[in-house]
Amino acid sequence: MKYKPAKIITFFTFGICFSINAQTNDVTTPLHLMQPDYVTPYVIPEKNNIENVLNRVYVFLEENTASKVINANDNSEIKDFKKVKGKIKFAPGAFRLTSYEWGVTYAGMLLAAEATGNKQYSDYTNKRIKLIADVAENYKTENLKDSPVHTVLNPRALDDAGALCAAFIKAKKAGINANVDPVINNFIQYISEKEFRLKDGTLARNRPQDNTLWLDDMFMSVPALAQMGSYTGDVKYYDDAVKQVNQFSQRMFNSQKGIYMHGWVESMQVHPEFHWARANGWAVMTMVELLEVLPKNHPGYPQVLAQLQKHIAGLLQYQDGTGFWHQLLDRNDTYLETSATAIYTYAIARAINRGYVDKLAYTPAVVLAWNAVASKVNAKGQVEGTCVGTGMGFDPAFYYYRPVNLYAAHGYGPVLLAGAEMILLLKNTQFEINDSSIQVKG
Repeated sequence: MKYKPAKIITFFTFGICFSINAQTNDVTTPLHLMQPDYVTPYVIPEKNNIENVLNRVYVFLEENTASKVINANDNSEIKDFKKVKGKIKFAPGAFRLTSYEWGVTYAGMLLAAEATGNKQYSDYTNKRIKLIADVAENYKTENLKDSPVHTVLNPRALDDAGALCAAFIKAKKAGINANVDPVINNFIQYISEKEFRLKDGTLARNRPQDNTLWLDDMFMSVPALAQMGSYTGDVKYYDDAVKQVNQFSQRMFNSQKGIYMHGWVESMQVHPEFHWARANGWAVMTMVELLEVLPKNHPGYPQVLAQLQKHIAGLLQYQDGTGFWHQLLDRNDTYLETSATAIYTYAIARAINRGYVDKLAYTPAVVLAWNAVASKVNAKGQVEGTCVGTGMGFDPAFYYYRPVNLYAAHGYGPVLLAGAEMILLLKNTQFEINDSSIQVKG
């Protein structure tokens, strides 16, 4: 019988080199020190590495989103909107400045500026919000559709109003030099007075069926209402925000699974549950954003906090070993999705930073989630693996085969928010490695 030499395996742990052969066993070798073959880097993030990710995203977005308005006829830049005649438009760009996704991006840039101290991020937001406000105030046209900010002047859905409204108020609080109040007031009037509601006041839509609740609409309304309550001091906005969270949750939260269904239709005798990941992201981020400004003595504060805690506990049960979450949370054969993972990273990290949830219990999972998200920001600053805009379906194929795209706008703001909040988490957290696992020092 021909002799075959034992295969030698070399690995490093804590700076110590171990060489073992493939026939070793627990008696001869400290097997617990062997390094697993992780798919996602299993490391404690460093601030400079997170900043590198954020900066790549910033550079990509700065180069691919408009920062000026031009004449539609000759493409000349317009600086005085009071004197302009004829049709105008934003300069060419890959993303829409007035979309709800960009409301999230503006907020993400503001938080990145706070976390890093780098003014480039807040400049990105302020420059574009000022541009929108200036056009809305000064460029008058008989046909609103001719205005590049027509959805700002005349919102037709919560998508047009909520996320942008919250971002405008945040920018105002941060000291933006622009007349944003008329835009803010127009947005909040739409949310409070014009959007369709069920008989009990729950914000709803009449698509794809009459009297339909979209889980997404928690985020398209509540953060704006909450910020308006903080901005004006008027408790009616807080009351409406809390009511929305409670009434959406009563109908759409599965208390056994700890997660939300995507859509609820009043006329259905049964309610098919498709637990779409990004919609659950909008929900968990909504509650974090509300608690950020909701007075602790408000009667709804304990309810919202308890609901947030239940949702976060539920979400953690479905995190994949890669650190990501699946497109449908409870169906592991659906693809791993980046935007939802980034939203969860931000929301749970912020909940930890604010003391809403157990830091020792949840921080390692958030670290893993951020490492996963960071792996999807390519060298150009593009976010990979993000599901495109998604309506509502009541069959699995609709969600299983929803495309992903580098230009799906939903991925960029959440990555900025997640990275910024992780930097803030690192400032207040000490880590250690215990038997190769990441632990938080108590």
